[in-house]
Amino acid sequence: MGKVTVTEHPLIQHKLTLIRDVDTASKDFRDLLTEITMLMGYELTRDFPLQDKQIETPMGPMIGKEIAGKKPVIVPVLRAGLGMVDGLLRLIPGARVGHIGLYRDPETLLPVEYYCKLPKDIEDRDIIIVDPMLATGGSLAAAVDFVKQRGAKSVRALCLLGAPEGIETFRAAHPDVDLYLSCIDEKLDDNAYIVPGLGDAGDRIFGTK
Repeated sequence: MGKVTVTEHPLIQHKLTLIRDVDTASKDFRDLLTEITMLMGYELTRDFPLQDKQIETPMGPMIGKEIAGKKPVIVPVLRAGLGMVDGLLRLIPGARVGHIGLYRDPETLLPVEYYCKLPKDIEDRDIIIVDPMLATGGSLAAAVDFVKQRGAKSVRALCLLGAPEGIETFRAAHPDVDLYLSCIDEKLDDNAYIVPGLGDAGDRIFGTK
């Protein structure tokens, strides 16, 4: 059974207040998103397996530790998920990066796939799906569907904010997937935006409307 982890580190909560502010410019928004993702990444990678590695220090030989297995795959849900990739790559420079393109149908509010590009051997790697906003939960659930259909066995999801409705939907669809958040907000509004949220993450990252 997967778990829901809310990372309440003081630095994350401080930066989360800044990133929510309507007066925060796109450049600062991007920088803050990268910083928060890095801080959340420490929690997400806490249980990565280790293996011994023989090395030589200036004082002599020793057996150190390194991450075991193949490098993980970071999979942003386009387009807003792109804003979280650099933060994780700074922690795991050797990670592979896949991409899943989804958009939400304005009438049905259901996710529609328009692009998916993943490494061929994802069945042997830890998959980290990133998307800043877990609103209805449909897009994130669909993204996990896509990677599982292509053979992924170890999947976890990283989001900045989540609404209770979206978390419930996602957990019902994928009870085996660990979910990491920095905050659970109050609710969704009539347009399926998170309240109080931070607006449209993609628009704020890229300076569009």
